[in-house]
Amino acid sequence: MTARRIVILLCLAETLSMTGFAAYPAFLPALREAWQFSDTQAGFVGGSFFFGYMLAVPFLSGITDRLDARNVFVFSCALAASGTAGFALCTDGLLSAALFQALTGAGLAGTYMPGLKALTDRTSDGRQARYIAFYTATFGIGTSFSLLAAGWLGNHVSWQTSIAVLSLGPVLAGLILLFGLSPQETHHTQHVPWWPRFAPVLAQKEIRPFIFGYAAHCWELFGLRSWMVAFITFAYFVSESQQAKISPTEAAALINLLGLPASILGNEVAERIGRYRWICVIMAISGVLCWVAGFSASWPWWLMLCMLALHYTGVLADSATLTAGLVAVTPLAQRGAVMALYSLLGFGSGFLAPLVFGAILDASGGHTSHWAWGMAYGSLGVGGLAWTILMRRKIFTT
Repeated sequence: MTARRIVILLCLAETLSMTGFAAYPAFLPALREAWQFSDTQAGFVGGSFFFGYMLAVPFLSGITDRLDARNVFVFSCALAASGTAGFALCTDGLLSAALFQALTGAGLAGTYMPGLKALTDRTSDGRQARYIAFYTATFGIGTSFSLLAAGWLGNHVSWQTSIAVLSLGPVLAGLILLFGLSPQETHHTQHVPWWPRFAPVLAQKEIRPFIFGYAAHCWELFGLRSWMVAFITFAYFVSESQQAKISPTEAAALINLLGLPASILGNEVAERIGRYRWICVIMAISGVLCWVAGFSASWPWWLMLCMLALHYTGVLADSATLTAGLVAVTPLAQRGAVMALYSLLGFGSGFLAPLVFGAILDASGGHTSHWAWGMAYGSLGVGGLAWTILMRRKIFTT
């Protein structure tokens, strides 16, 4: 099987496996009112997705050092489908919503990084960094597709039916890899533990900057994705943008699509000027743009969306660079364990960021306050700015 076909299959499967990813953020404004959630509670449910990911990823990603990552991917698609369907059919409030979001997140834990492992195990030529860039950029395509599908379905049927339909995506993804990607034998894995050991990973100074950089990146990215539709809805209201030509879910989906060229082109630039330098520049820029975007709600609707798009492009410009850099410095025998820790810290940040965002909204005046949205949005850039400062002082590499 050619490398190109492998990349296409994995990118397609990853996109379909994520159809339930943005289901809750897409319907957040309506569900918050229907269930009478505070902003903190709404953020808790959004963060539960990443909490489920955080709990599952050490095992589901770590065992890819022992088992074919293809098999882990297929199994995890069933988890994602179950969580999404359960959210649609069995949710009646805070705890059940959080439970099924966590189950869906656990499914993503067994598809995203194991899918990357399946790709890197099957491709080893000089273009591997480019393959990784395309695969990681697929995450943005999956997010956009999920938002667009949720928005379109929500215009025609109830949110329950919409999300139930979205649960079919992971089923299709699992079938694509089960029948489309050839299995691969694993060799010399008897000594590899079933549960990854993280101490040897953190002991390697070449790996630490990428792992902690990814945590800062995910704090900003997943906090933004969890609240973007709600922010655009608020911005339309305060700027009296009834004349807006595009719905909040459609706007968020189109903005998320910018992640594809931003991530791929960012990796190409990093290959030329150096990964560390590129990541430092991008994290500093996006950390500042957070605050500008957060206070753009009162601007004309088209200008506000342009600002969000500019910020989102900055957030994604170092995504593929972080992952490609990690793979490049990771010993082959440790790749599963390293990816497990990479995802654990990254999506652990993704769990906390929506919750902190909602708590800041509540503490600063609530979701009807322009000031509160600006403060909550600005908090997303704190991690990236801190990483840049610590990296400049060489804290991670000593």
